[in-house]
Amino acid sequence: MAEKSFKYVIIGGGVSAGYAAREFANQGVKKGELAIITKEAVAPYERPALSKGYLFPEGAARLPGFHTCVGSGGEKLLPEWYAGKGITLFLSTDIVKADLASKTLVSAAGDTFKYESLIIATGSTVLRLTDFGVQGADSKNILYLREIDDADKLVETIKAKKNGKVVIVGGGYIGLELSAVMKLNNLDVTMVYPEPWCMPRLFTADIAAFYEEYYKNKGVKIIKGTVAVGFNSNDNGEVKEVKLKDGRVLEADIVVVGVGARPLTTLFKGQVEEDKGGIKADAFFKTSVANVYAVGDVATFPMKMYNDIRRVEHVDHARKSAEQAVKAIFASEQGKTIEEYDYLPMFYSRSFNLSWQFYGDNVGDAVIFGDNSPKSDNPKFGSYWIKDGKVVGAFLEGGSPDENKAIAKVARVQPAADSLDVLAKEGLAFASKI
Repeated sequence: MAEKSFKYVIIGGGVSAGYAAREFANQGVKKGELAIITKEAVAPYERPALSKGYLFPEGAARLPGFHTCVGSGGEKLLPEWYAGKGITLFLSTDIVKADLASKTLVSAAGDTFKYESLIIATGSTVLRLTDFGVQGADSKNILYLREIDDADKLVETIKAKKNGKVVIVGGGYIGLELSAVMKLNNLDVTMVYPEPWCMPRLFTADIAAFYEEYYKNKGVKIIKGTVAVGFNSNDNGEVKEVKLKDGRVLEADIVVVGVGARPLTTLFKGQVEEDKGGIKADAFFKTSVANVYAVGDVATFPMKMYNDIRRVEHVDHARKSAEQAVKAIFASEQGKTIEEYDYLPMFYSRSFNLSWQFYGDNVGDAVIFGDNSPKSDNPKFGSYWIKDGKVVGAFLEGGSPDENKAIAKVARVQPAADSLDVLAKEGLAFASKI
């Protein structure tokens, strides 16, 4: 089989790959030096679109509309852009072996790729109920959402099961975003999750109460405190019922599962140092192996602000870590230095007419402020988290761009806060003073 050699190789074709490619171009990569290898059949795209605009019943987003780097207000990098920059895209190419010692990757087809510097941008894969041996979890129309092929299957199934019943398993990002978009498709939606409230890793009970009531007002049914333990199917092998641990049985024409993800690090096991489920990297995303970098979901890196190390699964970090790694590669080659990665955690989501942003750390005591009535025409509310007398995190629903910038600044600066009551009364005014 063929052997191909490149100075730089990016393995993975998600968000990080697209932003890394743009930074390579900005740094003056020469034609023929860079290759991106991805098992997906399309050039890198903004993955968040899949759980939002891609599934809209009208005016749905489609490629090439959301190729990277349009998600952060940049130029869309169409396949022609890569060709024009002399960047080689190997699409539908699944790497099955990586030998970091010999700087070699091997594809399922037997092709060999040699490199001088490697960026690991393999991202995550969804956790599947079949992985846990859940009875009937291999029935047809039990679906997941990670890649564009998954989204296409969802679109087809929504059309085939018009006005049908959907059960969403999971109450995190995917659960909330898909419950909303399924409702927009006029489906009967039930969301099931084991926790006492939705988005428990980020939301407080007060924040979650707003979203749960808002969703109920939109017609989404919510069942908390239990899990799916099995599925029944019809004669065609299609799911027809979801069996819950509490004994209830739900009718379902479609089931969508969003119960988490795991970073794709298997190719590199035993070859590179790992920590907290990811590949250990420094503030420049260098790994323990020379000339190998890890970015996005797979990287466990120093969180300078909090003096600890973390792994972050979010598109904002996927973009920024990719750019940092490429800058570090060129700085290293040129004998220069760049600033350490100093990441402010940022998460966001959009559903129905809602849009929230969160910055910082959700630790310590939390206080809620503003109009958090689910019946409001334009709800706008937020929360601050206070630890050791400082505001360390800030959340805002319904904020303007300037207001979102203000809460980001609060989380970065970590101003002193004397009283939860005062913060609750001041609300956004506190952020605007910082």
